[in-house]
Amino acid sequence: MGFRKDFLWGGATAANQCEGGYNEGGRGLANVDLAPVGPDRFPVITGEKKMFHFDEEHFYPAQNAIDMYHRYQEDIALFGEMGFKTYRLSIAWSRIFPLGDETEPNEEGLKFYEDLFKECRKHNIEPLVTITHFDCPMHLVEKYGAWRSRELVGFYENLCNVIFNRYKGLVKYWLTFNEINMILHAPFMGAGLYFEEGENKEQVKYQAAHHELLASAIATKIAHEVDPENQVGCMLAAGTNYAYTCKPEDVWAARKADRENFFFIDVQSRGEYPAYALKELEREGIELPIEDGDLELLKEHTVDFISFSYYSSRVQSTDPAVNEQTAGNIFASVKNPYLEASEWGWQIDPLGLRTTMNDLYDRYQKPLFIVENGLGAVDTPDENGNVIDDYRIEYLAAHIQAMKDAVELDGVDLLGYTTWGCIDLVSAGTGEMKKRYGFIYVDRDNEGNGTLKRSKKKSFDWYKKVIATNGEDLTNA
Repeated sequence: MGFRKDFLWGGATAANQCEGGYNEGGRGLANVDLAPVGPDRFPVITGEKKMFHFDEEHFYPAQNAIDMYHRYQEDIALFGEMGFKTYRLSIAWSRIFPLGDETEPNEEGLKFYEDLFKECRKHNIEPLVTITHFDCPMHLVEKYGAWRSRELVGFYENLCNVIFNRYKGLVKYWLTFNEINMILHAPFMGAGLYFEEGENKEQVKYQAAHHELLASAIATKIAHEVDPENQVGCMLAAGTNYAYTCKPEDVWAARKADRENFFFIDVQSRGEYPAYALKELEREGIELPIEDGDLELLKEHTVDFISFSYYSSRVQSTDPAVNEQTAGNIFASVKNPYLEASEWGWQIDPLGLRTTMNDLYDRYQKPLFIVENGLGAVDTPDENGNVIDDYRIEYLAAHIQAMKDAVELDGVDLLGYTTWGCIDLVSAGTGEMKKRYGFIYVDRDNEGNGTLKRSKKKSFDWYKKVIATNGEDLTNA
């Protein structure tokens, strides 16, 4: 059996983590530009600390990132050399509409992505495009309060009308919102939400989520109308929750934690709010701002496939004595004593990927697409400048094998696999460069120093072989 013949192997990036050129080509300022490195990053991305403008005291890595804005031809050529069938990237909303609420788009921004997509096509790479990878123009944050305002649905609709028409024939795989459930965990980074004093944070988050879910349905509607060939997916930060023990309360806690994430995808894939979520919101006194026609829109325009990121599984316990948490992840959970962890404390669980795939496929019965999976590690070039990243090869091989088992043994329908950070880029969680994921080393450090020179790691040739054999040869030779 194995993977389908047209399996989409590739890699993934996000505009705000790799492009740079934050003030070039008519681009406007976005929320994702304003996450600094250092102790203030977490309070900023969670909407607890107000940072609407750059200051002199902080370093903002997204301003220049790895300068892909000027180097995308070189980078895409390297992806082509690896044999990528697809490249997942995102559009910076503020490149197309610098303020977000204009009626006419910025031609220079449109042309940039058109050229980029054509470059992909030149190397026989299918673009997989995330419409919003956390980006929200800062003008929309300051004037409208970001996604808490229903007006953003209309601005997003304008964006979709423009890009679906402009890129018809160049792009056919689309994702509406990256890790849509991140709105609950990092609301400023995920959706531009900053909380004023005394505001009901949960009400604001779910109000904004309703608006994003409406916008996602509208995007799906427009995509299918503009080009019936278009395939639209949702995107979830996934990872099955385990019960710490077989104590029924632990099992139920794990079930509830899974549901918190499924909530969004239930709406995008099944087309309606699940009963468990409506009951929970009712108990919490949270009112969804549902207007006439909203529920019909959600029902009629569900996604074609389910995409997700997977880095680790999670563990839930109801015992207050069990309090050792995993480190370094926005989704912290109880530590799993049976698993090893990365240098950043993310627990490594390949079988958890197979479990997660089965959970999602059983639940939705729609094709899956793994659009993020990878190992963040400190890569140290040797005296010849080579990075021998056997640890990354080992991690990816184990996860690809688990993915293969889900397809071959369990019958999961899987469209493709794009590793996260196929080229080193700025970490979303920490803002660091030293937390590297790529097959391609980029000479840049946490303070923004370095030549930005690209060089292949050992994993580059390994992944090239994996793609060439359609996942049959995972050996590290």
